[in-house]
Amino acid sequence: VLLLAYLGYVGLGAGVLQALERPAEVQAARRLLQQHWELLANHTCLRGPALQRLIQGIIEAYKSGITLQGNTTSLGRWDFSGSFFFSISAITTIGYGNLSPSTVAGRIFCTLFALFGIPLNLVLLNEIGQMMLLGVQRCAHRLEMFHWKIKAALLMKTCALVTGLLLFLLLPPLLFSDKEGWTYEEGFYYSFITLSTIGFGDYVIGMNPDHTYPSWYKNVTSLWILFGMAWLALVIKFCINLLE
Repeated sequence: VLLLAYLGYVGLGAGVLQALERPAEVQAARRLLQQHWELLANHTCLRGPALQRLIQGIIEAYKSGITLQGNTTSLGRWDFSGSFFFSISAITTIGYGNLSPSTVAGRIFCTLFALFGIPLNLVLLNEIGQMMLLGVQRCAHRLEMFHWKIKAALLMKTCALVTGLLLFLLLPPLLFSDKEGWTYEEGFYYSFITLSTIGFGDYVIGMNPDHTYPSWYKNVTSLWILFGMAWLALVIKFCINLLE
């Protein structure tokens, strides 16, 4: 029964997403094809195979963090700040997919780094989650002294949920909107996709070559990811208990 419910839920998600996203995909494909033929028609000196090679080169360069800016290229995704953020996304298993090692040595190191880093990250998240729970329990215990036993537990759980929502899901999109130029909805979407470790990679902070980011931005976001994942893990655990 549980397996059937699971498959039914996934099937429902697939059907809704197909209905919502398929028309936009078809429209984008038609628009891209039209732009491709217009470019070749308006610039007869361009050859189809040569243009295709250039496009492929741009795509491969973008995956490595390099973008064209006029007659120059932009670098910076593999500086210390960018590398630190990549390390966090690797051991938290977010794996945005927009950036990955391109050298053999880098891939081997990334494999070994994640092998030991993922367990370390899980232990840390568990400890942070236990500290959060302990803080809620202590506050509830103090309120119990006023003979509000049932109300105290409910009140503290509600406060913890609301505080977490504010700190990790509702307020961060305002920062992302300011630094990235995203809408609030895009910032909220990025926040949940990141903290839940889904990590599609369609929205990633600090990747716009046209923006100048402060040095603390990625470091603060890394801390937000750690504590936010611990909080969301507690919420998901509560949902699991309800389902079970």
